[in-house]
This record gives sequence, C-alpha cells and structure tokens, in this order.
Amino acid sequence: MKKDSGSIYRVFLMFGDAVVIVFSFAAAYFIRTHLDNRPYHFAPDQWEFTWTALLFVPIWWLVLASLGLYRKKIILGRSRSSEFGRLFLASIVGMMTIITYDFFFQTDLFPVRPVALWALVLCFVSLVLVRLIIRRIRYLIVVKTRRATQRVIIVGNSKNTENLIEYISEYPEEGYRIAGIIAGSRYVPKQFEHRKFSSLKDALAHVHADIIFQTDEIQTEYTYGQAVKNHMLYYFVPTDSTLTSHIGSMELIGDTPAILVKVTPLMGGARVAKRAMDIILGGLAFLIALIPMFIIWLIVKLSDPKNPAIYSEYRLSRYNKKVKIYKFRSMSPEYSGMSPEEAFTKMGKPRLIEKYRKNGDFLKNDPRITKIGRFLRKTSLDELPQLLNVVKGDISLVGPRALVPGELKNYGDRSLLLSVKSGLTGLAQVSGRRDISFEERRALDLYYIQNWSILRDFQIIGRTFTAVLFHKGAK
Repeated sequence: MKKDSGSIYRVFLMFGDAVVIVFSFAAAYFIRTHLDNRPYHFAPDQWEFTWTALLFVPIWWLVLASLGLYRKKIILGRSRSSEFGRLFLASIVGMMTIITYDFFFQTDLFPVRPVALWALVLCFVSLVLVRLIIRRIRYLIVVKTRRATQRVIIVGNSKNTENLIEYISEYPEEGYRIAGIIAGSRYVPKQFEHRKFSSLKDALAHVHADIIFQTDEIQTEYTYGQAVKNHMLYYFVPTDSTLTSHIGSMELIGDTPAILVKVTPLMGGARVAKRAMDIILGGLAFLIALIPMFIIWLIVKLSDPKNPAIYSEYRLSRYNKKVKIYKFRSMSPEYSGMSPEEAFTKMGKPRLIEKYRKNGDFLKNDPRITKIGRFLRKTSLDELPQLLNVVKGDISLVGPRALVPGELKNYGDRSLLLSVKSGLTGLAQVSGRRDISFEERRALDLYYIQNWSILRDFQIIGRTFTAVLFHKGAK
C-alpha cells in the first residue's frame, strides 16, 4: 500500500490516452482540410475543432475504463492481444458515442464524414502506440533501475511459495521484487537463501516491504494483522478447498491464484478517482472561498495585529505521515501549540483537564478560545484554509479525522485509521461531531474506511453543508 506502481501507471496511461485522442482528432481534421484535395463546403477552424475534441476526453476515459483498459490485470498483463482488442472496441464505441451526441445536439462537430473515419483510425493506432511506449518506459524503469517495484515478503510452507519465487524472479517487469521469505529450506531456492528470515517479525524489522503473500493457513490472522499494522497489501494464496469460498478480489500472480484481502476499498483506481475528485472539487471550493478567506484573515489579523491570522500544526495522515494542517487562528496565541494539559496548567486551571477529557475533548466555554475563534469554530470557517491542504494532497475532502500525534495513546491500534488520508470532513463530523462520544467517532471513522465508495463521499459532502448551515455538532 505504501507503493502502488499500478496507480502511477494508470495516471500516465490516462494522460497519454488524453493526449493522443486530442491529437488524433486534430490530425484527422488537418488531413481533410490540408492533405485531401477534394473540395469541402465549410469554414475550417482547426483550433475550435481541437478544443471541442478536448472536451470529449472524459467520455473516452469512461469508455476505456468500462472496457477494463485501466484494470491492473489488463494493463500489466503479459498478453497484449486482449488489450489491443479492447482498444479497437473502445475506439469504435467512443467514436459512435460522440457521433450520437453530435447528431442529437446538432453541434456540427464533424463537418464531413471522412473526419470521423480518420479520427477513428488514428485514435486506435495512437492508443496502441502510446501504450506500447509507456509500457516500454515502465519496463526500463522497473527492470533496469529497480524503481517502481513493489517489495514482497512471502510467508508459508507450500509449493506455491516456490511458484511465486520463480515467477517474480523470472518476470521482473511485472513490478515485484522479493524482499524476504519465511519458509522451510525445501521451498526456498539456493539463490534466495540470503532473503530467508526466521520469522515475519524478524523480516519486518530488517526489510521495508509493500506486500505480504501468505501461501499456507498457519497464523493467517497474525500475518494479516502485521500487514495492516505496517500498511502493506495482504494476499492469501488459497488451497483448492478455499478457492470457492474466498472473500476479496482474486488475482493471478503468474499461474498462482491469490486473494487480495482489502483493508479498504480505497485502493488502485479508486484512489486515482478520489484524488481527481479532491483536485477538481477542492480546487473549485478553494477558488470560491478565496474572498471569504481574505475577509476572515483581515478580521482575525485586525483583532490581534501582532500574531499571525493563520496557524499550522502537524497532524498524522495516511501511513502515519506527518502533514502540516492550516487553520485560522481561533485560540489565544499564548496557548497555541500546547496540549490541553499544558495549556490548562499554564493558566492555573488544571481541574479543567479532567472535565475536558471526560466531555469528549470539549469545553463549552473553553478559556483558550478567543471570541472570534468561538464563532469561527461554531461555523467551521476556521477550517477553510485546509482546502489548500486538499489541493496539495496532504489530506482529502472526505476521510477520517486527522490525528494529533499527542492523541495516539487514546486510539490503541490505529493502523486502520492511518490506512487512508485524513479528511477535511468525514462521516463522524456529519454524524454529530461533538454530540457523539469519542468511541462513536472512532467507530464511524473505521466504518468509513472499510466501506468507502465514491457515492458515500458525495453523500458526506452534501451532509457537510447541512451540518455547517445548522451548526450540527459544532460548539
């Protein structure tokens, strides 16, 4: 999970597809208006046609995705015939979709039919070529430099251990590299003896890995728990008896079936889609909020000219990564950066510490908060600068609450909470925020992580507006 070369590869493929699709339309138009000697009866406008073609790129992405052309087993598989056949079908479906749109809405996109025909041919050829080029570049990066590879630990005494070792060593272009093996000597080829460890604990202490493959059924719960704790993917290689009763998505690693047991659905293409949503919606929200943010900044600054109107603090996001979160200053400067215990002790009111913690980390009239800050917190306006964090990729629009490093002792095993990016808003925030207990907020965050969907994200965003408008749970 720490390294997902498949997701990076998808991003490059989507960018390459967009470029060649626009190029194909522009080239088709150029061929008809400049290289074809037959007369035409329309006023040519190359730039307008190219710009219109660019607007149709999302339709092409949707068609390509629906035909599986961004799925891992297709784009990283060894068989090219399946991918090329799908590309040919996608070219036809994509072009027919645009022609249908042009017919019903009479946009006159194609002034003459040869433009559409040339575009169809060029789209197919260009899509094939760009994927071959990107695939070759990936091969050189993975095989020659060993970058963009996912480091693998194989656990288990099984014939499948041998099969996986053989496949990964024979096909390095698949993007896997063996980092450790926990198995009996009979299952480990001599050339990999130096990768052998006595236990999974020993392996994790000495190597950094991204994936665990388990090939037997011994201590599966422990092995899975270690994968979750260390933010790694966990694959279980089933026996014949468990093939028909698996939970998770089945993949073939060479000729070995393996079940990917997902900590969260937010993986692979889903992460790409969520990041795209963050960039588009977060960027739009940031632009809309610029003027209100300037006004708030001015009010906070004028109320206390000697101190900054925006402050930052470190929070923990995905994979325990520290990110600097921005907020409008709502707390008196002398208490900024302090834990509640330190602040209440400094002001001579240590009795408030226990009251604050018992009340779910909240005090109705918190003496640390300024008058303006109390209004900003109640309306959630203090969090507007975090839209910049969303656009930067530090956090997501929707996700679990970002953890303060000092709070970690309250969370027990926090591996699941740190398996996805924290969010500006989230299921816990729209479900009552301060009106529900700490344990309930944590349970809602865990539910979100394990049941993520793009539709749920949009629902939470919609509920966020209602929560902010009616100050639900904000105090």
